[in-house]
Amino acid sequence: MLMPKRVKHRKQFRGSMKGKALRGNKITNGEYGIIALEPAWIKSNQIEAARIAMTRYVKRNGKVWIKIFPDKPVTAKPAETRMGSGKGSLEYWVAVVKPGRVMFEIAGVPEETAKEALRLATHKLPVKCKIVSKADLEVEEGGTSSEA
Repeated sequence: MLMPKRVKHRKQFRGSMKGKALRGNKITNGEYGIIALEPAWIKSNQIEAARIAMTRYVKRNGKVWIKIFPDKPVTAKPAETRMGSGKGSLEYWVAVVKPGRVMFEIAGVPEETAKEALRLATHKLPVKCKIVSKADLEVEEGGTSSEA
């Protein structure tokens, strides 16, 4: 599982997931990618499951990039515990994902193979996703900048 080696503070507030992703919204390394369409917390084991699904389908050809990292600790209190007595213990790590965030990228395989691998990976994730290519994103961005 992915998790930070060390953190400054063991426990964090929940925070908010308002707005769109300002960073990490472009495909930088690969040719095809998965973009989140809604905000969510993605657990480290869900990221790992999606990675395994992709690499298995492409039979370890090509290259896969994981563009999100679970660096937020989530705590939970034991079942049937009374209120009070402090914050719960750390249960798992999550990556905060906002709409428009590129989560995974893939390159070095044919288009059909890449899209099918990414489709299998989307089934492992708790958010609605869209499979895009580098060319698609560049066209979209070009269209929005000319309107402004």
